[in-house]
Amino acid sequence: MEAWKEIIQDQIKTDLPKFNVGDTVDVHYRVVEGEKERIQVFTGTVIGKKGKGHGATFIVRKIGSGSIGIERIFPLHSPFIADIIVKREAKVRRAKLYYLRDRKGKAARLKEKSRF
Repeated sequence: MEAWKEIIQDQIKTDLPKFNVGDTVDVHYRVVEGEKERIQVFTGTVIGKKGKGHGATFIVRKIGSGSIGIERIFPLHSPFIADIIVKREAKVRRAKLYYLRDRKGKAARLKEKSRF
């Protein structure tokens, strides 16, 4: 049982930035295509976080071409996540922002957090 815990502790990332629900983030994700490896950037708003420890995940939503919403669930401690960059912090009053799924355009804006 102890060996299992040590393996999990080795895989948990400690260099991740602190981000919350409502923040706009760039997730740099490693994509392996055959023998080649490249980094794909997924930019969007964090609409939910779930779990603790090695099983933690977060959901990022962006609006793609044609006003189609795209959501992606990322495991927080995945070895495929190269980097997470927080671009903008928003002031929200909910733990999950699932209501953004029904909104488009200006209605989906979030109020930016004041820096002072």
